[in-house]
Amino acid sequence: MTTDLPLLRLLQLASPSLPVGGFTYSQGIEWAVDAGWLRTAADLEAWVGDQLGAALARVDLPLLVRMQAAAGALDPAAMASLIDRLIASRETAELRLEEANRGRALADLLIAWDLPGARDWRGLLGRSGTAGLAFAASAWQIEPRSVAAGYAWSWIETLVLAGVKCVPLGQTQGQQALARLAALIPGTVAAALALPDEDIGASCAALAIASSAHETQYTRLFRS
Repeated sequence: MTTDLPLLRLLQLASPSLPVGGFTYSQGIEWAVDAGWLRTAADLEAWVGDQLGAALARVDLPLLVRMQAAAGALDPAAMASLIDRLIASRETAELRLEEANRGRALADLLIAWDLPGARDWRGLLGRSGTAGLAFAASAWQIEPRSVAAGYAWSWIETLVLAGVKCVPLGQTQGQQALARLAALIPGTVAAALALPDEDIGASCAALAIASSAHETQYTRLFRS
């Protein structure tokens, strides 16, 4: 039973029901649907898959595992630098606000869980949901590769479910897309963990356009 606990903690962190509000954002998908960029399940799958390889593999996941190492080393200066680098990669106000909002919610949750050091690190973790996840993973001794896979799974599930609502698509179509996208996660994680510091970075022009346009979209289901 004890050996299963890190896995169970990871499932808890990766669950869309975790009350940090990530499921209330579409990361530009809502506007992309409204603009006619995404009309089918295949469009949605291609959109999410492209970002998985371009953004998560080259920014989020490499920084996530480095944040976990910084938390394990009790190095707030290194964590702050990594958070700065992550926020700098968020190309719109909407995406930066999402990162901060999820960060504040998760930081409060970590304190409520009585994780050692969470209160002392509250100011840092409140800036980034990714940093909070890394801190919790370090405290619960979850293997970094598993943390990265869980993060990627939670991310694709959130975006596919947003697409199911917006396009709209049937639940079966959404599950089919999830199954195919999930098959890309092991390779994505392997690439992310092998990425050297100097190669971290990406620019997703379509995401930036869609997210910035969503900030002023007239009617919205998802937060901006």
